[in-house]
Amino acid sequence: MKTRFITKTLLTSMGLLVLFVPQRTHAQLVPQPWVSVGAKDGDVTYSIGARAFDWGAEFGVGSDSATGIDVLKFLSLPVVSPYVGLGYYSADKGIAVSGGVQVGASDNLFLGVGYNSVRGVNGQLGIRF
Repeated sequence: MKTRFITKTLLTSMGLLVLFVPQRTHAQLVPQPWVSVGAKDGDVTYSIGARAFDWGAEFGVGSDSATGIDVLKFLSLPVVSPYVGLGYYSADKGIAVSGGVQVGASDNLFLGVGYNSVRGVNGQLGIRF
């Protein structure tokens, strides 16, 4: 009975410790820029973006020369950073939704893949300062 109680207490303590240990802070005083190229309906799409403090903005050109901007919210995890976003595009494209993931490839480089309802699937390449 005592060993079972001790085991449960240790497991619970370790779980709470992992959950509440302070995470490594990201000194993001300089935004992390990226470029992306993608495709939608046979058209090539482009965008540039930047991220700071787990928020991002992306300016893109979609099919039919529709231009727009997306506001992105990132979830910072140790290796990957998934994101979701909402944007507005011209040329009667209207509201766009987006989502994707960025993965740290090295200390100063990250890669990503995303989807935007106006610009389609895209690949991303960015740098960290």
